[in-house]
Amino acid sequence: MLGNKNKPFFIAEISSNHNGSLINAKKLINVAKKNGADVVKLQTYTPKTMTVNSKKKYFQIKSGLWKGYSLWDLYKKAHTPYKWHKSLFNYGKIIGIKVFSTPFDETAVTFLEKLNCPFYKLASFEMKDIPLIKKIASTKKRLIISTGMASLDEISYSFYKAKQFGAKKITLLYCVSNYPSKINDFNLNNIKILKKKFKCEVGFSDHSTDHKIAAAAINAGATMIEKHICLKNISTLDSEFSINEDEIFEFRKSINNSKEISKKNPHYKKLLGKKYFFRNKSENKSKKFRRSIFVIKSIKKGEKFNFRNIKKIRPGYGISPIFFDQIIGKKSPYNFNSNEPLPNNISKKLNLLKS
Repeated sequence: MLGNKNKPFFIAEISSNHNGSLINAKKLINVAKKNGADVVKLQTYTPKTMTVNSKKKYFQIKSGLWKGYSLWDLYKKAHTPYKWHKSLFNYGKIIGIKVFSTPFDETAVTFLEKLNCPFYKLASFEMKDIPLIKKIASTKKRLIISTGMASLDEISYSFYKAKQFGAKKITLLYCVSNYPSKINDFNLNNIKILKKKFKCEVGFSDHSTDHKIAAAAINAGATMIEKHICLKNISTLDSEFSINEDEIFEFRKSINNSKEISKKNPHYKKLLGKKYFFRNKSENKSKKFRRSIFVIKSIKKGEKFNFRNIKKIRPGYGISPIFFDQIIGKKSPYNFNSNEPLPNNISKKLNLLKS
């Protein structure tokens, strides 16, 4: 285990909060170190490894915090350039804090291995990307899996696939994929259920705006907390659900004193929620941003599916990535246009089996 209830392991997530500035990214690593974070996390992707540059309806964000963006433009603005990574990893070493990352596709894992990334996180929206899980698990390094939107069956599938592919140490993060998350979204008893079922370390990825929720998660059994951090007076894509540099130390104190904080929290019982594994319906709208399989080059009936004409990308309107390896090499039963989702009903035509 990386943490315990008396001193939870605190991951400071930079995400897009560098706002396109390497100097800002280094400042965030520095304030994370000074204010009690245990590690700093980056996100490793490019717009091309996340989605395609298309004006089709599937790729437009119609509601929520990032309304008005296309997925391509969102990830173009939010990404951490690959050319920064070595500098940021080295800066962490210089000031004495580890830096690691979330890879969003297999090429990102290869890239991060060259930087000797100490461990990896799998994002909630990539939790069904089995080829990516296989690639990360093959490194034999600790894998932290975020579980936003996922049912217990989906978590089980990804967890045991990671085990099958060689992951020895797995931490699950209970997460609500709603930005920002509200009190009614949470069911912190899920933490206890995950610990009992999987017998592994369980943490909490916090997208709320209330420090007391993370404290309540620790009191419910979480030993790891992930929280986005940002610089003050800089508006970013993620700053609405991040803690700024002046709040990080108080957040650290809050999770360290979770028992006392929870005693004083009038919403504590409400946050614990139901005694069975439960997801609020508020997360359902986020599922469309999961990865799925899309046609990226027009396919004629009878033509074989290959790595050049289909791809695992966001959004989630197509068939699940769990079938990707099975589909490669099979003949297409229909004509398909580019930048269209590969439909779920194709599974019967291709005799696909959930392995």
